[in-house]
This record gives sequence, structure tokens and C-alpha cells, in this order.
Amino acid sequence: MQYVDSSARRRESASAPEIIPYKTLCAKMRAKVEQFAATISDERLRKMFLNCFFSSLDTAAERMPDGSTFMLTGDIPAMWLRDSAVQVMGYLPYCSVDDEVKQLIRGLLARQFFYIGLDPYANAFNREPNNRGHKDDVTDFDSPWIWERKFEVDSLCYPLWLAQKYSETTGDYSFADETFRTAVRKILDTFVCEQKHGECSSYIHSRPLYPEFPTLKNGGKGTPVGYTGLIWNGYRPSDDVCDYGYLIPSNMFAVVVLEWLLGHAGRLGIESEAERISRLCGEVREGIAKFGTYEHPVFGKIYVYETDGLGGRNLMDDANVPSLLSLPYLGYCAPDDPVYLNTRRFILSKANPYYYEGTAARGVGSPHTPDRYIWHIGITMQLLTSTDLQERRDCLRMLLQTDAGCGVMHEGFDCDNPEEFTRPWFCWANTLFAIAVAEMKEKGEIG
Repeated sequence: MQYVDSSARRRESASAPEIIPYKTLCAKMRAKVEQFAATISDERLRKMFLNCFFSSLDTAAERMPDGSTFMLTGDIPAMWLRDSAVQVMGYLPYCSVDDEVKQLIRGLLARQFFYIGLDPYANAFNREPNNRGHKDDVTDFDSPWIWERKFEVDSLCYPLWLAQKYSETTGDYSFADETFRTAVRKILDTFVCEQKHGECSSYIHSRPLYPEFPTLKNGGKGTPVGYTGLIWNGYRPSDDVCDYGYLIPSNMFAVVVLEWLLGHAGRLGIESEAERISRLCGEVREGIAKFGTYEHPVFGKIYVYETDGLGGRNLMDDANVPSLLSLPYLGYCAPDDPVYLNTRRFILSKANPYYYEGTAARGVGSPHTPDRYIWHIGITMQLLTSTDLQERRDCLRMLLQTDAGCGVMHEGFDCDNPEEFTRPWFCWANTLFAIAVAEMKEKGEIG
């Protein structure tokens, strides 16, 4: 991966005055958040909440000359469709008091749907068409806008999910313009094609110059899969290659956003796509029911992480969202759904190969980071999906105690030594932490 330091970014922005950093904007929201934070009695928690809440606004968000929003993921100079959507979720409640927040989110949606219109198979994009990124990758399409072209179903779901949350919060559907509708058609075209990946798709991706980063086998097409009705997925939300082609939590996420599109087709101006959306959604749901579960001898019926439709399956969970742990948070099922609860017990046990317990913390990690590294996103998602007050407080305590004195969240950290961690600047994790703290405070679970 390539990195750029924040001082270099500020110098670059300073040379282009038409680009406005959001660090200078959203004063009304800032005042409201400061008032809210003042009610948090624990000083350390209060400071960490503020650091994390404003992380994306102050270090990653820029208003472009066309009014759109470019959003860095953090310490990589590119915008991920997935990360950028989550990075503004905590700001949604303030749309009613600050028009600049509404502009921030509408501008982000505009840029996300513009990017998808360029290429629905890419997961990360440049701020300008500057040809930066992974240009040594072998793929079937290139554009100077593309940073990385790993096909991830969730990368197409997240902008739709943000549009759903934004419209539910504000009642504003002005984002649903022709750029949006073009993107929706491309998303549907891609999903339908990738249901029959081997027959329909021309997509390939591999990274032969960097064998330490596993990529798709079979000439970049991926290992064989059978037809299931599910949508084929090249890479996980961690950007790691899928072991088996059908990633179940991402297909579940697709069901969530497809059902929203179908239910609001009139408001969104996509009535002509309603029949196709309904058929696709039904096929994916049927595929999940038929291929996405497993009768575990200890935990009972659980969801699998991946399957190939040929008898292969992967029993695990990864901290990156969508994950199996995150299903109630995404809106796929209720927190008390029996199959989810069985799956949750599996995920938060040593039966999950990426669940770790150490002297400093316990939680879900990822093959994306070293062995026994827990992710702050994993702990936060455990908190956000728990209905048990003590579990939620335990998760908050672990988050507070594993920041390595930085006052913000990281990617992964050694479960025995949190001083060893990856990514000191990771806005996705910061945003989820701030959302969790705000939720606990509003529920009276913390002082």
C-alpha cells in the first residue's frame, strides 16, 4: 500500500483553494456535539469521543469545486466506497440543525454514485483522474480515477445504505438524480451478471508482482463456483481475497439495500427496475437459505461466512463489516433471531479461527492483520449488536484500554500488547466508536 502523510495533504489542499477542507465547516454541528460531549462524565471517554467523532470531518473530508465530497479513508490517499459511507453515519442526526452537514452527505453520495457509474467493479478511487494507485494489477479495465479494482459486493451496497439512512433521517431524496439512477442500473447489471460469474463476467483481477498479497486464482477469475442465486464476490470487506466465491454477509447486505430500493422505487425514479430488483432479491434470499447455513454440532444452525455452491464452505467471521456479527446492525435480522444468536455464539468463541483472547482484550480479528490481532471495529460491532448491558460495558472498557495512549481507534492490535497496532489513522473505526458512545449515552448506559 502507498501512504501519504497528513502534512503533505494539507500542503496539496492549500495549493488548490477551490477545494475546501471540512475542518473549517459545520460549525452548528460542532457546537451541538460539544454540548453533548460535556454531559459525558468520564474525561478520558469524553476526549476520545470527540477525537473520534471529528476524525473524518477534520482529517479526511473535502468539499470539491463541483460541490461533491471527497473522503479519505485515513492514511491512504484514496476514497473507499465502503469506508466513506460509514465515515459520515455519525453525522446524520445533525442534518436537521446544520445545512453544511446535509451538503457534506449529499456531496458524498454524488461522488460515490459518480464513481460507480465509472466502474462498478472498483472499490477505491482517486480524488482526481491522476492515475495513482495499484497500476501494476492485472485487470480487464482501467481508468485514471481508479485506485484499486477489487470487486466487493459491499462496496456497491454501502452508498445505497447511506442513501437509505440519509433519506430516512431527512426526508430528502434530491440525491436521486440521473447519476444515481445510472449507478443503480449498473449495480443491478453487475449483481445479475455476477450471479453467473463464470458464464457472464469478464472481470479479472490479480497482483502478480506482489505475491505476499493473495489475489484471485485461475487467471484472475477466481476458483470455480456453482450457481446458487447468490452474487459472486471477489474480495472481502477487508480487501482480502475470498476463499470461496459467495460471501454470505455481503449477500445479506445486498438483500437489505435491494429491499430498500424496491420499497422506494417511486421516490427514487427507478420504477422500471422494480421487477428486476424483486426477482434478484428473491433469488439471493433463496440462495442464502439453501447454501448459507450449516448445522454445527455444537452451536446448532449457523450462517457460514463463504460458500462456493459446490460443497465448500468457510466457517469463520472477520471483523470487517459486513460481517456475520454485524447482521442486526445492517438491518438484515433482529438481534434475537435464533440463527443469528447461534452464529454469534460461534463467532465469539475459539471455534472462530479469528477470535482471540489475550491479557488485554478479547474479540474478533482478521486474516488481514497478524495473528492474535483484534480489531477495534470487531469490538465495537460486538457492542452495537449486543442486547446485554454488561457485555456492552465490557466492550467499551476494552476499547478505552487498548488505544495505546493515542486517543483514537486503530485497525488491529496485539491482544496481549495493545502498544503494537496497525493504522494509527483509521476513520472507519473512529466513526463506529463515536456512534457506539453516543448510543450508550443516549440510552443512559454510561454517565
